[in-house]
Amino acid sequence: MNKNDRNPSNQFAMGRRELLIGAASLAGVGALSCMLPGMVWAQEKLTFSNSFRSMTNPYHALFNRGGEAFAATRKIPYSPLITEGNSQKSIADIRALIAKTEGNLILNVEPNDSSDARAIIEECVKAGVYVTTIWNKPDDMHPWDYNPYWVSHLSEDSQSVGEEVAIRLFEAMGGKGGVVALGGILSNMPAISRRKGLDAALKRFPDIQLLDFQAADWSANKAFPIVQSWLTRFGSDLKGIWSCNDDMGMGALEALRGEGLAGTIPIVGMDGTDQAVQAILSGEYIATSTIDPSWLGSMGLALGYAAKTGKLDPAKEPREHREFYVRPQMITKENAEVYFRANFKTPQNPDVTDYWARVAGPIRYDL
Repeated sequence: MNKNDRNPSNQFAMGRRELLIGAASLAGVGALSCMLPGMVWAQEKLTFSNSFRSMTNPYHALFNRGGEAFAATRKIPYSPLITEGNSQKSIADIRALIAKTEGNLILNVEPNDSSDARAIIEECVKAGVYVTTIWNKPDDMHPWDYNPYWVSHLSEDSQSVGEEVAIRLFEAMGGKGGVVALGGILSNMPAISRRKGLDAALKRFPDIQLLDFQAADWSANKAFPIVQSWLTRFGSDLKGIWSCNDDMGMGALEALRGEGLAGTIPIVGMDGTDQAVQAILSGEYIATSTIDPSWLGSMGLALGYAAKTGKLDPAKEPREHREFYVRPQMITKENAEVYFRANFKTPQNPDVTDYWARVAGPIRYDL
């Protein structure tokens, strides 16, 4: 319809068909929504999505639960994307969801690898999708270079956490003996930094010997046979197990249980899963640390939603709100029962009203 068609003074010269078309246009958006309800719905309906590795991994199950909880409070559809550890699938699924929602999407994503973040961010910026990233991104990419759509990047001071849980393990070993270590995916930044933390702790305990380090890719199923082989290989020289996450730690624990050694060889992990906390309560696990995956699953969406609805202008926030470490919590025998009741016995609805309440400082790149 041209400009003259919208002028009421010109409509009197129209024929019956043109007059009806002009009247429909004058009725505005309400009339159009009645005529084409499906089209308008597709353009206006917002969707939330968390993208993560696996629904079976306990950490990611909590991450997903947090996303579901936040979406429910806003009565907005939630569509999780499972990467299955496949970078190509991850990026393709995000592109497909952007197309399906016509860009009317809030995305909270844990990139499978750091390098994946570049393609994901570029797709989101191109489509006008507000996105928060968790854990993995290249060091030379920053949210403030992609205003306003890349809202924030949240991570953990993984080196400090890896060192702290190692110290808890070494103290449980009496400060001496042989230890084995399970690593995550070698290209993941948390795995790299947590290993640096282990190495730092080893320097502080010269009587602790690292017998072997093997990557088990964050998986209990991969950790289980590795630990079985270690038990045969090292025998009584194996005095402790350091695990880069709790899922692998549970694989290690199952191997110990199979040999009747659970509770006699201390294990530590990271992520604060319910199985790990229960193992602490049973005396089969020493410690774990968490930055609360259910909170991450909620907060990543909350930040994007605030930016899209105008409650938050990312470009006006200081850089320590755009890239930051989340304050961790150490879980040991002393606080495991309280933590378990608060996080696993009651429905999860994390408080995300204060966006910056858990900021532990800006991300450092000199580690």
